[in-house]
Amino acid sequence: MNKNRLEAFSDGVIAIIITVMVLELKIPQGSDWQSLRHLAPKFVSYVISFIYVAIYWNNHHHLLHTVKHVTGAILWSNTHLLFWISLMPFVTGWAGENHFAELPVAVYSFILLMAGIAYYILSRIIISVHGKDSLLSTAIGHDFKGIISIVGYLIAVPMAFVYKYGSIGIIIAIAILWLIPDRRIEKKLNEND
Repeated sequence: MNKNRLEAFSDGVIAIIITVMVLELKIPQGSDWQSLRHLAPKFVSYVISFIYVAIYWNNHHHLLHTVKHVTGAILWSNTHLLFWISLMPFVTGWAGENHFAELPVAVYSFILLMAGIAYYILSRIIISVHGKDSLLSTAIGHDFKGIISIVGYLIAVPMAFVYKYGSIGIIIAIAILWLIPDRRIEKKLNEND
């Protein structure tokens, strides 16, 4: 399979995910500030989720630039990643609708954990297909940033039941970690040009 088909499919799925998330934002019933205030939890949940989906899209884009040929393992691991990201609209709506209650925050953290693990698996499969000296392998090394994220989500899931704001803080901190541009792959791609 041509990697362009894989990119196009992934981009299409991510575009649909963002569309579904924004459609969940309902128009306020009134025209005053009080009406907007009731939507604040939903809007905050949407913003956090939009940022996460954008982070995954951006990093996925760079990741696929390192792929020389697509295998079945790459296709399935990519689909695995898209599955977990596709659950973002559900947990976004649930967390926002319920004002970030403990269980929705725990499930939100769990979905992020599984997406993080899926991304890690995808990157490891690409490295296994292309070799330890491949562009991706030399760019990310042991991928401490990815591992730190997974550990953070592992902590955030049970923490949601004890201190949900700590869990939310971890989710936001990891998003900030990834918002700082990860230029490892981009730098290696530019070196090879």
